[in-house]
Amino acid sequence: MTLTSLKGRHALVTGGGRGIGRAIAASLVKAGASVTIVGRSPASLEQAMVEGDAHAAAIADVTDAPAVQRAVREAVDRYGPVDLMVANAGAAASGPFMKSGPDVFRQMLDVNLLGVTNVTQAVLGSMTERGFGRIVAVASTAGLKGYPYVSAYCAAKHAVIGFVRALALETARTGVTVNAVCPGFTDTDLVAESLDRIMAKTNRTRDEALGELVKHNPQGRLIDPSEIADAVLWLCGEGARSVTGQAIVVAGGEL
Repeated sequence: MTLTSLKGRHALVTGGGRGIGRAIAASLVKAGASVTIVGRSPASLEQAMVEGDAHAAAIADVTDAPAVQRAVREAVDRYGPVDLMVANAGAAASGPFMKSGPDVFRQMLDVNLLGVTNVTQAVLGSMTERGFGRIVAVASTAGLKGYPYVSAYCAAKHAVIGFVRALALETARTGVTVNAVCPGFTDTDLVAESLDRIMAKTNRTRDEALGELVKHNPQGRLIDPSEIADAVLWLCGEGARSVTGQAIVVAGGEL
């Protein structure tokens, strides 16, 4: 098997300052790409660069299309057109459906769906003009199945999978591939926050709360962010040029 080399490629990763996004950015750096990370927190973006997990950063909220356009222009000015785009930024909200008003659904769709489409529209034109591009959306197993008490999040992530499948067909003859990676419960600060919510609502210990999450994974563990990064790295390489419109599940056999 040939190791993936991305030397000479420019990669842009949203939500790249922490968790899965940072692991993806670090993996792309190691593969030789010039990596720009985009996020809302200057501190986390700066830390990622200082520690060598990215080359440049741009501040933007992915729900703000003009801000995303500006961030992409900044990235292009530094390293040239974006060849590889990973739409990783996301958010989760939990609660019973009957207590989840329209604002909750709008927020989940804004961050998890429009956060993907906004950045895709900012980079896709250049990719199709040049006849090459890799677009990877970090979705979730919640985009392929349901979980209780996260109806808005599941709806938004299902929308991402639908978008990926549709755009992949639209771009199939352009040299651009469009795929999603669907992690199960992953060892990130987002999952740590979920543990805190479970503990607060149920009076369970941390180990008991963790058990509620890992029971979904037949391997009985949380996924490591580096495992998600490995899947993204493969999709960005030449070896995956015939892979498009797919939802790659990294969840220990859950799906």
